[in-house]
Amino acid sequence: MFGTNLLERRSKPERIADEAWQHLVSAVNTAGDSVREAARSARRNGSGLADDATDLVGSAADEARQRAVRAFDALAGRRPALPWALLIGAALAGAAIGWAASSAARVAAARDGRPADDIEFVDVDRPNSPVGLDN
Repeated sequence: MFGTNLLERRSKPERIADEAWQHLVSAVNTAGDSVREAARSARRNGSGLADDATDLVGSAADEARQRAVRAFDALAGRRPALPWALLIGAALAGAAIGWAASSAARVAAARDGRPADDIEFVDVDRPNSPVGLDN
């Protein structure tokens, strides 16, 4: 009696998320059972097939578990974490590419016979500039 009152007082999104989670759990369990049964029959047919099937069962179960957790987090309103390793890797790759490009530009400038740090800036007067840069 006491437990039923607590369940009835939950908010509608919490009830929906709980129902969705229960559906996901049952779907994962059903899929896991059918995959396990397929693995058992494959194991009976041959040892090589059984090894491949058990690897497939493990990876399929892991994937299903990860998807279920992500779905539950989405239903609960939680955002996925940022892939910091990917962002840091991209930043380091960008820095390496920039360094390589600047080194190549210095080498190309040195081949032309002028120093790499000798840069000329050109002042252009634009009459009637709409931005007002000519003041």
